[in-house]
Amino acid sequence: MKYYIIAGEASGDLHGSNLVKELKKLDDTASIRCWGGDKMQEAGGDLVKHYRDLAFMGFTEVVMNLRTIFRNLDFCKEDIHQYKPDVLILIDYPGFNLRIAKWAKQQGLKVIYYISPQVWAWKENRVKMMKECIDKMLVILPFEKDYFKNRWNWDVEYVGHPLVEVVERHKAQGTRSKEQGTSDNFFEGEIIALLPGSRKQEIAKKLPVMLGVCKYFPGHQFVVAQAPAVEDEFYKTFTDQYPNVGMAKNKTYDLLLQAKAALVTSGTATLETALFGVPEAVCYKGSFLSYQIGKRLVKVKYISLVNLIMDKLVVKEFIQEAMTVENLKQELHELLTDEQRIKALQQDYAALKRLLSEGGNASAKAALSVYTFISSAI
Repeated sequence: MKYYIIAGEASGDLHGSNLVKELKKLDDTASIRCWGGDKMQEAGGDLVKHYRDLAFMGFTEVVMNLRTIFRNLDFCKEDIHQYKPDVLILIDYPGFNLRIAKWAKQQGLKVIYYISPQVWAWKENRVKMMKECIDKMLVILPFEKDYFKNRWNWDVEYVGHPLVEVVERHKAQGTRSKEQGTSDNFFEGEIIALLPGSRKQEIAKKLPVMLGVCKYFPGHQFVVAQAPAVEDEFYKTFTDQYPNVGMAKNKTYDLLLQAKAALVTSGTATLETALFGVPEAVCYKGSFLSYQIGKRLVKVKYISLVNLIMDKLVVKEFIQEAMTVENLKQELHELLTDEQRIKALQQDYAALKRLLSEGGNASAKAALSVYTFISSAI
C-alpha cells in the first residue's frame, strides 16, 4: 500500500520514523512518502520536505513567512495528488496538518491523525472540523480518549505514548554498555540537569534563574542541555560566570541517565525527565504580555504533562513570578535530600509509565491500527 506521512517538527520526525519501521514490518509492499526529517528517511521513507524548512514559531515569524507557508501547502497538495496514496497520515503539527486534512477529505482521501492537537488546552473550536475531516484519530495521552468521547461524542483510539519505547530503548542501551564495560560517563560528579527549552527567547528568560541556583550546590555539577539549533556562544553568555556549570549538545538522554535531579522547562521534556525517573521541578517564565494572554486562552489545571496525565500535582510547577532562585533552591534541596518524597515521586513515575504503556509498544499499535483500517477500506 501507499502511505503519505506529514510531520513538521523534530518530535514528529522521531515518532514518524518509528511508525515507518512498524508499518514496513506489517506491509512488505509499503511505499512511504513523507515530510519529516533524517530519522524518517533513515527508516525508509521517501523524504519530500525536511522539517527544517517548515518550522515557523511565534506569531511574528508566522506572519513574516506566510508566503512560504502557503507555497508549501500548495506544493504538498499537488504532491499528494500526484502520488495518490491509499492513506494520508498526519502527525501533530496542527497549523499545517489540519489545513491538509480538510483539503484531503474533499478529495476523498482516507485521513488518519496520529498524535492529536492539544485542543483540550486551547483552540477547542477546531474539534468540529477535525471530526468531519479525520477518519481515524490515534491519541497518545490517556485522558484524551475520554475527552473526545464525553465532550464531542467522538470515538478515538488510545495507543499509548511513543516516548516510552524511545526512553526505554535508550535506558537499555545504557545498561548493556555498563554490563559490557563500554559505557561512557559523559558527565562527572553529582549531576543536576538544566533543560531550559529550545528557543532563544525562552532560554534567555529561564536559564539565568536556573543558573542562579548553582552557587548553593557547590558539590554538584550542573549541565545545560543545549538545543541543537542554538549556538554555543549564546549559552556561554549565561554560563561562563559559573565554575560548576557545563553544557551538553545532542546528549540530553545521556544527561538524564546520570542526573540526580533536574530543572525543566514546561513541555515534552517534563515527560521525558519523568520517564527517566529523575526528580524534577517544572519551570515556566515568559513575557508579561504572553503570560497574560496564555493564561486566558489555555484551559488546563497544570502546565506539566506529568501532572496533566496523572491528574494531580506529582511534580511542582514554578510559573512566572513563582519561578525564583529562592523557590528553585528550596525545591532542588528537597528533591536531593528528602527520601520520603523521592520514594513517593518514583511510585508516581511508575504509575505514569504504566498509564502510557497500556497495550504495549505505541508505534507498533499505531501501525497495526493504520494497516488494519486501510486494509478493510480498500
